[in-house]
Amino acid sequence: MSHLHNARQLEPELIRLRHALHQEPEIGLDLPRTQERVLSELEDLPLEITLGRQLSSIGGVLRGTADAAGTHTSDRPVVLLRGDMDGLPVQERTNVQYSSRIDGAMHACGHDLHTAMLAGAARLLAERQSQLPGDVVFMFQPGEEGCNGAGIMIDEGILDLAGRRVDAAFGMHVFSGQTDHGNFLTRPGIMMSASDTLIVTVQGTGGHGSAPYKAQDPIAVVTEMISALQVAVTRQFDIFDPVVITVGLLRAGTASNIIPDSAYFEASVRTFSEASRDRLKRLAPQLLGGIARAHGLDADVEFRPRYPATVNNDAEAQVVMDTAAELFGTERIIQMKQPLAASEDFSRVLNQVPGAFVGLGAAAPGVDPNSVQFNHSPFASFDDGVLAEGAALYAQLAENRLQQLAHERRVVATAVEVHQ
Repeated sequence: MSHLHNARQLEPELIRLRHALHQEPEIGLDLPRTQERVLSELEDLPLEITLGRQLSSIGGVLRGTADAAGTHTSDRPVVLLRGDMDGLPVQERTNVQYSSRIDGAMHACGHDLHTAMLAGAARLLAERQSQLPGDVVFMFQPGEEGCNGAGIMIDEGILDLAGRRVDAAFGMHVFSGQTDHGNFLTRPGIMMSASDTLIVTVQGTGGHGSAPYKAQDPIAVVTEMISALQVAVTRQFDIFDPVVITVGLLRAGTASNIIPDSAYFEASVRTFSEASRDRLKRLAPQLLGGIARAHGLDADVEFRPRYPATVNNDAEAQVVMDTAAELFGTERIIQMKQPLAASEDFSRVLNQVPGAFVGLGAAAPGVDPNSVQFNHSPFASFDDGVLAEGAALYAQLAENRLQQLAHERRVVATAVEVHQ
C-alpha cells in the first residue's frame, strides 16, 4: 500500500506544524526555535539524531529492519531526503490567519511546507520501518537562502550519517505559481541554473555637475559597463546555453549636481553550464576593467560564486516521475522542457551523490498559477492542501528507492555466487 492514505490521515498535524513554523520564521544558519520545534515533532520516532555544530541543522537516521539480520551497515542501501527550514527577510503581506509574527521575516519561499512534509515523511517511514531494507537520512537544513547551509552540512558529514555514503538523494520545492495546484515538475539533467554575484566598484574623481571635464565621472562608466554586460550576453555566449545577468543594486552619488568619487553595482548572474560559468568569470573582469581603463578610471571586479547548477541524475529523475505517477497519476507529472533560471542549495548535494529535485505546485486549487505572486514575494501564498501529498512523495521515494537498491544488491550478490 502506498504512503498516500496514511499521509492524508496525518494532514491535520502537518497543517498545525506548518502554521506554527510560518508564524515564527528564522533567517540564515541559526534557527533555534525552528530546530526545537522540529525536534519535538521527531522525539517519539526511532531516529538517530545528530545536530549541527556550525548551524541549527538536524540530521536523522531511520534504520530499516527488513532483511537486516547478518547484514553489515556498509552493505545496506541509504537514501537521503532533504527539507530546508529557513525563511526570508521579507515583511509578510498575505493577511492569512497564521501570518508571521516576526517583523521583517517571512516564509516567503515555502520552506515551512518543506519542513512539515519532511517531518511527516519521517513519521510515515517510521511506521514502515520493518519493511525498509536500508536506511533513510533526513536532512533538515538551515541557510538555504544564500548561506551555504547544504555545503556546511555536507562538511559536517550529513551524506555519511548512516555509516556510509548515501546512494540517492531527493529534494522538493513548492511553487506559489508556475504550475497548477498539485502538479509535480522535474526533468533529467539540468533542473535549475547556477547563480553567482558580480560585484563592481568604479573609482573616479568627484566634482561639480557644471564642470564634468574637471572630474572623472564613475556613473557614466558604470552605465556603460551595465550595457556592455547585456551586449556580451548576446555576443559572447551561445543562445542555446544562455546567460542571464540582472543588475539589482546600483549605488552612486548624493545629489543631482555632485559627481561622486565612486559608483557601485551588484548583478545576479545565471548560467546553465560550467563552461559558460567559467567563461563569464574570466570575461567580466576583462570587459569591465577594459571599460574603466578606457576612461582613465580603476575598477574592482569580483565574481562571487554562490550556487552551482542543480543537475538531476537521469535515472533518479525517472524514479521521481515513476513514483509520483504511481501515487497521483501521470496527468499530474510534468517533465519540464527547459530548466528554471532559479537556483538551489540542494545542488551541492547533487554534486556529491546521484539524486533529483522536484517542484510541487502549491497555488490554491482552481487558481491560475500565472495570476499569483511567485516565491519570495511578500504576497506569496502556499496552499496547505499539498502537505500530505508532499510528505507521501518523500516517503514513497525513499521506500521505493531502497527496495530497488536492495534488489540490485541481491542480483549482484547472486551473480557473484554463481561465478565462484
